[in-house]
Amino acid sequence: MSKGVATVAQVGEFDEIIDVRSPAEFAEDAIPGAINCPVLDDDERARVGTLYKQVSPFDARRVGGALVAKNIAKHLEAHFLDRPRGWRPLIYCWRGGQRSGSMTSWMRMIGWDACQLDGGYKAWRRHAVQQIDEFAKRFTWRVVCGATGSGKTRLLEALAAEGAQILDLEGLAQHKGSVLGALPGRPQPSQKRFESGIWSRLVGLDSARPVFVEAESKKIGRVHVPDALIEAMRASPCVAIDATREARLEFLLRDYEYLGDDPDDLAFRLSCLKSLQSNETLERWCELAARRDLPTLFAELIDLHYDPLYHRSQNRNYRRFADARRYPCDDLRPAGLARLAGRILAESGAGVPV
Repeated sequence: MSKGVATVAQVGEFDEIIDVRSPAEFAEDAIPGAINCPVLDDDERARVGTLYKQVSPFDARRVGGALVAKNIAKHLEAHFLDRPRGWRPLIYCWRGGQRSGSMTSWMRMIGWDACQLDGGYKAWRRHAVQQIDEFAKRFTWRVVCGATGSGKTRLLEALAAEGAQILDLEGLAQHKGSVLGALPGRPQPSQKRFESGIWSRLVGLDSARPVFVEAESKKIGRVHVPDALIEAMRASPCVAIDATREARLEFLLRDYEYLGDDPDDLAFRLSCLKSLQSNETLERWCELAARRDLPTLFAELIDLHYDPLYHRSQNRNYRRFADARRYPCDDLRPAGLARLAGRILAESGAGVPV
């Protein structure tokens, strides 16, 4: 590449990554770690685009050029005046065109070794999707299975605390995976941003060591696990958590305590099960939600919904589930999960290498 232009393979070599696209473009997805310094905001981009289509490219560039210059000046003064002489930023827009080219030119004129990303976000997106597929096939996966309420996500956290490598898909998806899994006040990311989060985790892992991941459905809320990754997971060895019903119920009451704060929202979530449960059952569950009787409600959900669904899906989707190493457990509190993580790592040899 010529001076001032970088490839997607060089993204990690820069001191800072600057996304000059509009705020709406940035909100949908961005290169992990990038900051947004739009050279055209959403309204300005729409205005210039309208001029381009309805009047002429020249008129669009004339108006757009003035706006871009004004916005670059604002960003330079607000964000970058304290950057040292040796600072190296990478700048990108949608396709590596005029927006990122303008910012790069100004920064190089100042004296910084700024580079424009060749192909822009689109090139990086293709690269990230391809790398996720490659990583999925390259890594050795250990799939943590267990019925709902077995503390699988918390176990992943305990495994990580012991030095194991993990991929927390539910954390990246901002969703717990079940019909009750939406998190209050935390909207899910776009599909593209979810995949970018996966890429950012996988790129930092060691392919010579196993990676623990929770058994998931194809969908986590409204986002989808990439095809190559879910297929690799479904073909991998499993670790099964056989937690007692009492331990699971106690865990659910702690982990989903917030559901009792909004009975109407809880009733709405339960209504999504109308194709799986009778009207009579759903009416009873909604009454329990209205009374905030979570212990009775969760106990019935375990017996009538989650456990039957788990036994059907794990045997069907995870091909090595029948051969899983099983771990009985009657304590899913933090200390109990820490002990369980230690047992799993001791027996699997997947902890921190000596």
